[in-house]
Amino acid sequence: MKNLRIKMVLLLGMLLAFACEDYLDIAPEAEIDINDVFATFETSQGFVEEMYNLVVDYGTNGWSFQDYIYGDDGYNTQAFKFSTQLDRGELNRWIGNSLSYLHQNNRFQTGSNNGTLGSTNEEQGRGRPKVWNASMRGIRKANVVIANEDLMVGLTQQEKNVILGQAYFFRAFFHNEVMKFWGRFPHITEVFTGAITTPRPETYKEVALAVNEDYKKAIELLPVDWDDEPYGQRTLGDNAGRVTKGAAYAFQGKNLLLAASPLMFFNNAPGIDTYTYDTELAAMAVDAFAEVLKLDEAGEYELAANMEDYKKVLWNTPRNTWPALVPEAKELIFAGSAGSHVGSTSSFMATGMPRPIAATGTQCTSATHNFIHQNFGMANGLSIEDDLSGVYGTPLYDPNRPFDNRDPRFYAWIFADRDVLGTRAGIPAVNRIMQLYSDDGTGSSGAHRDRNNYSFTGYMFKKFYPEINGEYHSQRGNNIIGRFTGIRLHMRLTDVYLMYAEALHVSRGATTAPSSYPLTAEQAINKFRDRAGIPGVHPAIVADNKKFMDELRRERSVELSYEAHRWVDIRRWGVAHEDKYRIKTALNFDKDWTFFQEAVLVDRVCEYPKHYWLPFEQNQTQFYEGFPQNPGW
Repeated sequence: MKNLRIKMVLLLGMLLAFACEDYLDIAPEAEIDINDVFATFETSQGFVEEMYNLVVDYGTNGWSFQDYIYGDDGYNTQAFKFSTQLDRGELNRWIGNSLSYLHQNNRFQTGSNNGTLGSTNEEQGRGRPKVWNASMRGIRKANVVIANEDLMVGLTQQEKNVILGQAYFFRAFFHNEVMKFWGRFPHITEVFTGAITTPRPETYKEVALAVNEDYKKAIELLPVDWDDEPYGQRTLGDNAGRVTKGAAYAFQGKNLLLAASPLMFFNNAPGIDTYTYDTELAAMAVDAFAEVLKLDEAGEYELAANMEDYKKVLWNTPRNTWPALVPEAKELIFAGSAGSHVGSTSSFMATGMPRPIAATGTQCTSATHNFIHQNFGMANGLSIEDDLSGVYGTPLYDPNRPFDNRDPRFYAWIFADRDVLGTRAGIPAVNRIMQLYSDDGTGSSGAHRDRNNYSFTGYMFKKFYPEINGEYHSQRGNNIIGRFTGIRLHMRLTDVYLMYAEALHVSRGATTAPSSYPLTAEQAINKFRDRAGIPGVHPAIVADNKKFMDELRRERSVELSYEAHRWVDIRRWGVAHEDKYRIKTALNFDKDWTFFQEAVLVDRVCEYPKHYWLPFEQNQTQFYEGFPQNPGW
């Protein structure tokens, strides 16, 4: 092994709070011999800790301007936001947009600490890593750990296992972060010191299978619960954010499901069919997800039992603590450590709310009518389209009363016209009841509609927005947002059940359980319907393979709404260029509700396959032959 010296620039402002005292008791910037780095568990884990801080938390990454919703579910007008640039088809703008979590560089505040974080309260947590740069750094760090296994002579076998288990997990995870947005990418397994010659693989499947081997090694080496291990006893009670066997299984399944999805299966070829998957990869994904469901059954994780408990998962955890691990439910499986800056967290929780009400740094991302109308269905469990068809019973939807008889999740997570924000005397009268109409009869819109920092669509989303006893946060009269921490957006148990159902349906059908776990796709989806208080999927829909897939996707869209999954989902399903997913709309209506009209806000520029993958920065494709640019760029 070459005797290397590693310059460690530790970003102390970003370190996991539960780890830095024991594992990183060294100077903020030091040049350390490689033998010393891996001489003990404490120093080895200190090196690994930096990979946790390279995990990008999409919801809090954008400074105080949260702009993480890139699908058909949100609408912005600000030209500087990547979501607006994406609507125009300008995917190459990721390279220079430092407010996007996809930006080519990590955004670190400059100051008296020469560009690292932690010198002032203002800087801590606000400059965050970005997906491309952080992933490249993370892959390299993981490879450094794996390459120096023979230097870990001072570690017990258990300690050595968990160090390597984390490294294999992160090598796979950071590859997946790149693959989600840029597509097929070389599986890098060495620490490059000279020319890079690894060719870009021909298919997404090829690299996904290579990454799967990393997840398999991580699963073998990682613990189920750090608190139960001798090395975890040193940070007992503060291990919530650490990588576990369950996290490795969950991301293994996600890697395989994405590789099985139509976009990856057709590999950018024409004639993509949104219902065609790689069934072999999907079956492999099912077995990985099944292992997580077994851990759920054993008490390691837990779904919220009802909508009231579900709120606690989404936002009702105390400030500066790990979210989604409340007594009522243990949903969190893995997430980035996120920023410590309260403004970034508050802005995320209020992303769907206007600044004059929420008093946070963000500017309101308007919840689109097209997304809500197509996905948030009716109290009878049907989509609006199926309800209106009359095939499944007497319709509930009334176009003249579009907010009535809806799925309870509509009322839990969406503000519509005439909804009550709060009634406390301190709340300004104008903000107590939502005024989202587009016309008051004289040509003027409601107080919360069609002007800067308010809704442009007739809706607001409040999924992560604090509410106590029916009174929502308001900058005046009910200022409570600073008490809470919103959920972080990587992997939670609900997502695993949804992916399990999707992978199982395409590999075995809606009503057949796999040998690895006794739960059908239909039963998995009905868990969420039971929690929401609506009927299960109609038997006639279950019996139709394509209709049931549509229903699976609709259920996923509702349950994971506004959690940064949507843009990845509509791309991997191969539907992003279709009108239904491309055109963003608002709902126009008058104050007295005498008319309701859908109005187009933007027809997104989206061609298949050009706008399905981000383009690589030009110099990335010029390092050496064998690394072609993504199609159309």
